[in-house]
Amino acid sequence: MKITPGAVTFFELGVADAQRGRAFYEALFGWRFEPGPSGAGWAITTPDVPGGMHPGDAGAGPYVFFAVEDLDAALEQVAALGGEIVPLDAGDDADTVERFGRFAFCKDDQGSPFGLHQPPE
Repeated sequence: MKITPGAVTFFELGVADAQRGRAFYEALFGWRFEPGPSGAGWAITTPDVPGGMHPGDAGAGPYVFFAVEDLDAALEQVAALGGEIVPLDAGDDADTVERFGRFAFCKDDQGSPFGLHQPPE
């Protein structure tokens, strides 16, 4: 897969209740849902950009992830530019990485949140 650095590759929705969230967005947009890697949320198939949904995050705004070719190198650059890497609870287990790729939450040098995504091979 050709990676275009900076392209939006993934989104994540934080909701209080993942079952209710699924019902809402499935009815609104017709998105397809399947169990996510944690077992508590959903992987979302949309016409364009794949997504995910996790519970326990009431009122959260959407998280947007931008493509990078090398997540480790991009994280080093975030830190060098004065940004922050935010610890991520999801693991880098082999099944998740193979299926979804690698992810990191960050903040820019002004504190605005964004995500980085190294898509699967």
